[in-house]
Amino acid sequence: MDKEPAGAKGTGLQLFQSLLPVEKTSAIRDALAGFTLAAMNVPQALGYTKIAGTPVISGLYTLLLPLIAFAALGSSRYLVVAADSATAAILATGLSGLATPNSAQYLALASLVALLTAGLLLLARLFRLGFLSDFLSRTVLVGFLTGVGFQVGIAVLGELLRLPVHTNQPLEQLLTIVRELPHIHGPTFAVSLSVITSILVLRRLAPHLPGALIAVVAAIAASASLDFAGYGIELIGPVSGGFPHLALPPLDSTLIKNLLPTAGACFIMIVAQSSVTSRAYATRHHQALDPNRDLLGLSAANAAAALSGTFVVNGSPTQTAMVENSGGSSQLAHLSTALVVLLVLLFLTGPLQYLPVSALGAIVFTIAIHLIDFKGLADLKAKAHGEWILALVTASAVVVLGVEHGIILAIVLSLLDHVRRGYRPHTAIEVLDEAGNWRWQAASASSHAEPGLVVFWFGADLYYASVNHFCTQALALVRESSQPVAWLVIDAGAITGVDYSAAGSLLELHDNLAKIGVRLAFAHASVDFQNDLNRLHVMEILDRSLIFDRLHDCLSAYRNRAEQR
Repeated sequence: MDKEPAGAKGTGLQLFQSLLPVEKTSAIRDALAGFTLAAMNVPQALGYTKIAGTPVISGLYTLLLPLIAFAALGSSRYLVVAADSATAAILATGLSGLATPNSAQYLALASLVALLTAGLLLLARLFRLGFLSDFLSRTVLVGFLTGVGFQVGIAVLGELLRLPVHTNQPLEQLLTIVRELPHIHGPTFAVSLSVITSILVLRRLAPHLPGALIAVVAAIAASASLDFAGYGIELIGPVSGGFPHLALPPLDSTLIKNLLPTAGACFIMIVAQSSVTSRAYATRHHQALDPNRDLLGLSAANAAAALSGTFVVNGSPTQTAMVENSGGSSQLAHLSTALVVLLVLLFLTGPLQYLPVSALGAIVFTIAIHLIDFKGLADLKAKAHGEWILALVTASAVVVLGVEHGIILAIVLSLLDHVRRGYRPHTAIEVLDEAGNWRWQAASASSHAEPGLVVFWFGADLYYASVNHFCTQALALVRESSQPVAWLVIDAGAITGVDYSAAGSLLELHDNLAKIGVRLAFAHASVDFQNDLNRLHVMEILDRSLIFDRLHDCLSAYRNRAEQR
């Protein structure tokens, strides 16, 4: 179980620990990195509102109080907690049909989802469930985010081409776009193509430049000077600025019941994605990390989002990478980002009214492209074909069934993959080479360490699901052997525990071997393994003299008894 951070003991929870120590040089570097993050992130935050279905200004709100809240209570020095495409897509799916996107009612429901998600994260912190993220494998996460990328990319095609799309199902959306292709609005498509090309080219040639911001500024300037509206290009329109109005979303019991599954899906995505990201950067920079404290920070960030009238926030891998690439090394960078966003909210929202809707859709489209993990999928295909299939199934489920069903499937597939590995683990036979070292070979009844001595290695714990496979292989090694077997030695180095069902099967194996004159021995038997055997009264039946710390001790005992015979 994870330890409490030192600052949380005795004197109460200390704030802003992820900023310390603050040094002049690093503080200046962090401040500059925060300005860079704001330049790159403001256009993306606006784009995420198109995914979530909320008003444009709500995207800026995700970069204000939530950033401050996580900096105050989280442990990760690098993790950026703000709007994210995956949770925005989950939100949009969950609110579909409950309210009109961009309406006040829709935004209130989005804020309620954020508050419910904050509550689930707080419960996870109270019960110290930071380990939950370990149960969503990287394989299905690659597939899930790839599916989200395709879903989001398809969803904004209508805005890029200014074609009417009246369905929330990705495949139906795609079919509608194909049918309506002859009616593409030329000027809108030209703006979309220009923004997408600009962002992708700058990302390729000058990745440290804020390509999205440059494209947005250029689109706003061109729209204002060339009267894009006069050409039929749809604009965002007036955007109300200022500090967000702080208020609780409506706490209606029926709404809470209806939105809890959506909050649950967001919770799972947040725990998985945020912890993987924070752990990766903490490991890279040799920094301490408290996953349970990060849960508290994530809870506070989502509560701040709910109170400030915006939607669910999440730890973002791409935005975290932006901070690191810009030289940031603590949450001070994120606080400077929040300061820049506050200045934008107070003084610079006016020009946003000239921003073409298609330009915002184009930003979202580039985000979607970035989400599709072609490199990860290619790596899986080359190294683990079965896991590649697993990732493709997950991605397809997200596109066909929706994000919420996709994340549920991702969890189920992760758990089934875990069970499969424990149920059918790797096994081997151990033999001695010419130098006297133990070597593994594929399990085969023809392989003996010495005449009459078979050493069987089993690569998982013994429990109700795996023990049948264990016993079947163990008996086969004896019964199918081309020469008589006197001892069957179980190398228990990978077996740390035995459950009640496995204990019964282990006794049956002992009896079956005894009937054919084979003695059952164990090597590398850990303390935990032996404690389980004692607790389940298996040790009372076994020959204690045949339990060894090392294989060489077992071999010596076997040779001595052979000489005595």
